[in-house]
Amino acid sequence: MKKLSILGLFIFALISFNSCETEDDVVFTTQDPEGFVFTNSVQDNYILSTSTTGNLGERFTWGNADFGTSTNVTYQLQSSISGDFTDANVVEESINNEIAMTIGQMMTIAIEAGLDDDPDSAAPNTGSFSVRLRAFPGDNGSGTEAFSNALVLNVELLEQMDTGGSEIMPASWGVVGSGYNDWGGAGPDGTFYTSSEADVIVTYVTLVDGEIKFRENDTWGGDLGDANGDGVLDADPDNNIAVTAGNYKITINTSTNAYTIEPFSWGIVGSAWNDWGGAGPDAKTYYDYTTDTFKVGVRLMDGEMKLRFNNTWGGDYGDANGDGILDQDADNNIAVTAGHYLLTVNLNDLSYTLEASDVWGVVGSGFNDWGGAGDDFALTQVNPNVYVGDLAALIDGEIKFRNNNTWGGDFGDAGGDGILDQDPDNNIAVTAGNYRIRIDFNDNSYQLNRIN
Repeated sequence: MKKLSILGLFIFALISFNSCETEDDVVFTTQDPEGFVFTNSVQDNYILSTSTTGNLGERFTWGNADFGTSTNVTYQLQSSISGDFTDANVVEESINNEIAMTIGQMMTIAIEAGLDDDPDSAAPNTGSFSVRLRAFPGDNGSGTEAFSNALVLNVELLEQMDTGGSEIMPASWGVVGSGYNDWGGAGPDGTFYTSSEADVIVTYVTLVDGEIKFRENDTWGGDLGDANGDGVLDADPDNNIAVTAGNYKITINTSTNAYTIEPFSWGIVGSAWNDWGGAGPDAKTYYDYTTDTFKVGVRLMDGEMKLRFNNTWGGDYGDANGDGILDQDADNNIAVTAGHYLLTVNLNDLSYTLEASDVWGVVGSGFNDWGGAGDDFALTQVNPNVYVGDLAALIDGEIKFRNNNTWGGDFGDAGGDGILDQDPDNNIAVTAGNYRIRIDFNDNSYQLNRIN
């Protein structure tokens, strides 16, 4: 992916102590600005697409700016490409403590910053810009003013597709609940993605026994459930949706609020993996929205394999011709030799690849007795240098991450700061539970989100 570094500076709150007098000799002076800060969190990365310009990009909220008077305060959301706000532009203005910024507004700034969504262009398609708030009493915008802290937004212009196919990108909606992330207390919501159908969004999630509902941008307010159990989302009280543990595909039509939740998991079965299902579940695939494919990182043995749906027989796929296209012909088992692989499956045309690949995994007393009690818990590379896995059943103990079930170059976290390192004594303490795991080797960050 093409890259661009756009200067993002930390901006400290600036306060101008200019005064303006009314005819009654009332003087406005700024008070302690400590509370005048953004109160919303921002995403690690915002994916921008021409097909979703009207969608919500981010909802900014903040505390009050105190000018020592009961007069209305006007707030302006400003953007800056340089990061120092010498080039500040007003995005929106409000007298309330909230401003919504659309994907389209983000795209305008990104394009002004020199980003480009043409895959054949030499211009970069990732970068960042800064935002802050300007506050002033009344509505004339002159005289006393105050500024909030600044936030840096990392953005990516989704590249246009050469084939004329539909773009797939993250949607603003997500899955939240005791059945997914402890109502937001155990990591971000499960991400929905756009689809080839207008107004239809889809997600593929692993749930536990509990309840779920759907909300936008990992925030409460306007969340939807199904109080009547009629397959149509509503905002009624007591509308949590009961779910049981398993892998699911959830589809929502955002124009009609109709939704479906159906079991969904494609995985590897065979003598090369789980003795044709007799030695455990299939190796589950994970969705990669950037290529609209399903992937799994796996350690295979000498043997044969094929792909099947929901860990059950009937409609399973192999490759009788060895042409890289899945089929249901007779004698279609796929022969493999022992090694670490990345399987990528395109369900749109049934093409697949099985390539030798690095497979990072979890090892430790908290999982497999440091490798003495079986293979590491394998993670799957779903985006460049980004590995995910769920649900890892850990026990009380310690873990770290290593590549291809071998020692040397393994990672832990000696500082306990959420950044992987290779320092001594860097084992990571864990308590028993089911975890969603994510490693991003682009910045060596990781997440261990305990679900239950």
